[in-house]
Amino acid sequence: MDKSLRTRAIGFAAALAAAGCVGVSVASGQSSSASTSGEPSHPPHAIQDNSFLVEEAYNQEEGIVQHISQFTRDHASGDWLFTFTQEWPLPGDARHQVSATLPLARVSGTHSRGPEDAALNYRYQLVGDDKEAVAVAPRLTVFLPTGRSDRELGAGGPGLQVEVPVSTLLSDDWIAHENVGGNWIPSARNVAGNRASTVACNAGASVIWIGSPILDLMLETVYSRFQTVVSRGRTSWDSSWLVSPGIRWAYNFSSGLQIVPGVAFPIGIGPSRGSRQILLYLSFEHPFRTPDRPPAP
Repeated sequence: MDKSLRTRAIGFAAALAAAGCVGVSVASGQSSSASTSGEPSHPPHAIQDNSFLVEEAYNQEEGIVQHISQFTRDHASGDWLFTFTQEWPLPGDARHQVSATLPLARVSGTHSRGPEDAALNYRYQLVGDDKEAVAVAPRLTVFLPTGRSDRELGAGGPGLQVEVPVSTLLSDDWIAHENVGGNWIPSARNVAGNRASTVACNAGASVIWIGSPILDLMLETVYSRFQTVVSRGRTSWDSSWLVSPGIRWAYNFSSGLQIVPGVAFPIGIGPSRGSRQILLYLSFEHPFRTPDRPPAP
């Protein structure tokens, strides 16, 4: 498998081109306390749906569920990675969010197609939200060995990931996102059946133009450094670096349904030089129940 796609498949980190482990809804358009202090106010009706490669630090709003599909294909190898993610805020306290990611992949090296390792995610809205100037929402992910490592589909053992996304409103037209994180798989296995403990680290950043209510222009970059098993108890280091221009837009319905398609073109630089990919994105977000309202006086 192309190593930038392999990085995604073994980690699902945003900076490892994770397939969307976070989600947010359309901004309400209400002014926040930041606007009264001279800081940029949140643009009304901005598309706050998650980025493609870099996590945004916004949890789902109360009563809103999101379904995310993402497909990435490498032009040279023909390898591809498809992920489906579903995100739910916990009832009564939207600071807590859970989600699950189910991946499928094609690996040209072993001529294999099938499920990769699934991910169970928990996120906590530590600072701010999508209406404030700064937001932070750390995530903890548990990987389940649902793929077959002997076919290069999966890491061969359970693992953990910690990711810290930070989102900053630069102005009414610009938002920036930054990610730092790491993975640990205590007993990874390669195609030959050899096992070793592996780690990975990642960093990512993006800037997004949100000057239109229903259209965003995006520029993301993600770098990762990761280990792979080469023999029993031994690993080697490799790295991946992508720069990805993209675009996303929204269709909003009176029922509360929001549909967000998107497309991006990840380009490998440095250790990933020569890699050319296409990324397709589709999100459905809708209410699953009416948020609790305070009783009338």
